Amino acid sequence: MIREERKKAKRRKSILGTIVGIILFLALAFLIVVKVFCVKNIVVEGNKLYDASVIEKAVLNDKYSWNSLYVVMKYKFVDTKEIPFIDTMEISLESPTTLHIKVYEKGMMGYLYIPSISENAYFDKNGLVVETSKEEIDGIPQICGIDCDKVVLYEKLPVDKQRLREILTLTQALKRNKLLPDSITFGVENEPELAYGDIHVLMGPMELLTQKVERLAKIKPELTGMKGTLHLENWTEETTNIVFDRKDIGKKDNKKS
Repeated sequence: MIREERKKAKRRKSILGTIVGIILFLALAFLIVVKVFCVKNIVVEGNKLYDASVIEKAVLNDKYSWNSLYVVMKYKFVDTKEIPFIDTMEISLESPTTLHIKVYEKGMMGYLYIPSISENAYFDKNGLVVETSKEEIDGIPQICGIDCDKVVLYEKLPVDKQRLREILTLTQALKRNKLLPDSITFGVENEPELAYGDIHVLMGPMELLTQKVERLAKIKPELTGMKGTLHLENWTEETTNIVFDRKDIGKKDNKKS
């Protein structure tokens, strides 16, 4: 009987010790989480349209966001706050005190103004509408001269298939060469005109479009500070001169191609 009582007491003592150990472990873990995982630095990468402070404010948006581990765990289960023109954001730890926010912006090639909603419809390299907004984003060209009454998010622009193909071919070629203009206007003959501030470029027919863009990339730096119109509408691979009509001095220059 006494032996059994001793065994029970020993078992209770062992269980109590285990419980105390677990409590001490949890308390230590909690102390580490509270004292060590504090947000002191934030590294934002991939943001071009928004300042880093805007991204930080969108991610650290509740009273527990001072804790770096909490923030990382939170966004494993919850989407980040929706921000126009931002596709997704990835949040990770560089260290217990440093958060890393990787921003993936929507790959916008241009936008059309849609009168029925009084907003701009931004489209990507596939012609899909990725955003509608009243904002005009620097570095993204407006496409003018194209009729479009309504759009649906994440569906293709409802314009003529051939015209859409031409728009995408042109904007992709311009982006590859870092030549996206302020606007692209399709005129009566449906030939695009590019506007770079006071410089206008007449591209002419869509034939040899890629080659024309490559030629423009070589000529454009020479036109810095000038006003006028560059004529590429009659350019061919055999062309020796390209005409630039200078408005500021009222005379024509011949630019070597």
